[in-house]
Amino acid sequence: MSEQSTGRGEWTVPGVFDVSPGVHRIPLPLPNDGLRAVNVYVLTGGDGPVLIDSGWAIQAAREVLTSGLAELGCTIADVRRFLVTHVHRDHYQQAVTLRQEFGTRVSLGAGERPSLELLREPGRKPLQQQVEALRALGAKTLADLVASFLAGDREIDELEWALPDDWLEAGQVTAGDGRALDVVPTPGHTRGHVVFHDTAAKLLFAGDHVLPTITPSIGFEPVLSPNPVGDFLASLAVVRGRPDAMLLPAHGPVTPSVHARVDELVAHHGARLDETERAVAAGATTAYDVAGRLRWTRRQKSLADLDPFNQMLAVAETGAHLELLVAQGRLSVLVEEGMRRYGPE
Repeated sequence: MSEQSTGRGEWTVPGVFDVSPGVHRIPLPLPNDGLRAVNVYVLTGGDGPVLIDSGWAIQAAREVLTSGLAELGCTIADVRRFLVTHVHRDHYQQAVTLRQEFGTRVSLGAGERPSLELLREPGRKPLQQQVEALRALGAKTLADLVASFLAGDREIDELEWALPDDWLEAGQVTAGDGRALDVVPTPGHTRGHVVFHDTAAKLLFAGDHVLPTITPSIGFEPVLSPNPVGDFLASLAVVRGRPDAMLLPAHGPVTPSVHARVDELVAHHGARLDETERAVAAGATTAYDVAGRLRWTRRQKSLADLDPFNQMLAVAETGAHLELLVAQGRLSVLVEEGMRRYGPE
């Protein structure tokens, strides 16, 4: 069906949506996730389809992908390559799982290598660095809660986090029937996030870098970045400096202009930096204190209204904003007994 015929709320409806000649969107379900679905884009033509992102390795996602590819006259075994925007499970995991069966080539941004290698270390637990960072950000109780969840969790299965066949650097790849895609590194959401820009067709496969209705989380990954908000804003500037294109996001509906949404995201983070600075001026000294004074999600929830996982994201993102304010000379930071305390410059 045509992408233009769908409403904004229909991006999670199962089926195949025609985005552009030779480009199709298949929303795949997510388990227990407020986002509900991840968009996988199928580029047809040439010697087999190329998929951008792959979905979570759950049976429901595989069934929807199988059905969608059948509508396009092909099977999972026909897929020639997965181009993955970043290492998060809902984008990467099904690609490496299907590779075990069909030998499909999997490509991932080179900046994701440290996170994958850390995840594959024997005995490592997911989110270990996040727990340590939460304590430094003043959220000891939350850190203890997250650590207690991890204590009973199974160890990482290295097969779920297998290394890709090749690491993508800035440059160009070919997909479909000679379709040229610019690989653009866009760190921020993760260190190795990349987007794929088809300048000829005026399409940007944006992954989680630019989302149409929400702001992506910043720096949620096994190996933490020292300045994820700064990286994200710099990456947005890179994308803004390229020719405008239709926004093909990993979550949410296709929208007409990447530039328009980038401008909104930049404005949001500018306002958030100002709010964060004001919270420190009003007496908050840790990231946890500041996060408690801010509002979260489009529903303007308090920190206490969020579940522990989203509290962790909120505190971590607040810490990232605080660190950028320090780097900009707008705030100071003092480390006392491992805790980072912020104050006016």
